[in-house]
Amino acid sequence: MLRKFASFSILIFLFSCSKSEFVPDQTEEEAAGIEYKLTTYITGDSTDVVTPSQSGICLMGGSTDVDSAIAWMIQRSGGGDFVVIRSSGSDGYNDYIYSDLGGVNSVETIIINSKTKAKKQEVYNKIVNAEALFIAGGDQWDYVRYWKNTKTEDAINYLINTKHVPVGGTSAGCAILSRVYFSAENGTVTSSEAMKNPYRSTVTLGKNDFINIPVLDQTITDTHYDNPDRRGRHVTFLARMVQDWGLDAKGIGLDEQTAVCIDENHVATVFGFGTAHFLRQNGQGPEVCQPNTKLNWNRSNQAVKVYNIDGSPTGNGTFNLNDWSTATGGSWLYYYVDNGTFHQN
Repeated sequence: MLRKFASFSILIFLFSCSKSEFVPDQTEEEAAGIEYKLTTYITGDSTDVVTPSQSGICLMGGSTDVDSAIAWMIQRSGGGDFVVIRSSGSDGYNDYIYSDLGGVNSVETIIINSKTKAKKQEVYNKIVNAEALFIAGGDQWDYVRYWKNTKTEDAINYLINTKHVPVGGTSAGCAILSRVYFSAENGTVTSSEAMKNPYRSTVTLGKNDFINIPVLDQTITDTHYDNPDRRGRHVTFLARMVQDWGLDAKGIGLDEQTAVCIDENHVATVFGFGTAHFLRQNGQGPEVCQPNTKLNWNRSNQAVKVYNIDGSPTGNGTFNLNDWSTATGGSWLYYYVDNGTFHQN
């Protein structure tokens, strides 16, 4: 009798554990079997409109948004429905885009803070009906773990590659737009940390498995470039791309309050008040890139070739992402890392 009672108790315990186990992709409510209604905020006309639109990509470096870059997206949307997606926060973009900048039929913010919500057909429908999409700042690991391999990812890629509407993001929302991305799965990493050990647990990269913007193939973005200095970690990311995958490693770094807007011909212009940095490995890969060892990527002080363009409110310079060499309005220089220390010349 005691054995029967003990076995029954164990079964109850195991069943209870299986029901209450917390899955990282879910909110606590969803893990408990409670599915909360999707949170959205809409400003303007809730009736869907269809407007002629042009493709475009807007990469923004974080901090205060660049008005002229968002206006660039609005112009390309043809004044249609502008959708903002995020995993936290609320409707901060609605009045800013609809009233302050103007020229759109509506602005709708969708809070997608779990994988369950990211899989909803309702979310998919709202996104694919947009004439412009912007991904707010936040935590890029939330975006990866919630949105990857869901209808949300499918909808984003539909807008980019089928509907051809402007798509952009700032900070974490920009970080996930490149084909190679820093996932921040284990938290952030500083330049000095990355250069001292390119394989430390916080240097977490994803490749070709999330958002598909073809012009950003073999490319990794980095934001808040000037606060703190992220040049060293960006070069480390490129070193890993070469070492691990044999890629022709490229990168776009963005200072805060700075945006790179890429048109349908894959030509970029820089808006805002900081600098955009276009990086490409200059021939050979790193001399030393291995775990628990300082990065060494010198190559005669010319490891990574860089073109820097200062932004302006009306847009400055051009950089052609078809060849990564035709450029105007900026200047060329080189980045390199010598025994774990960043240099430029």
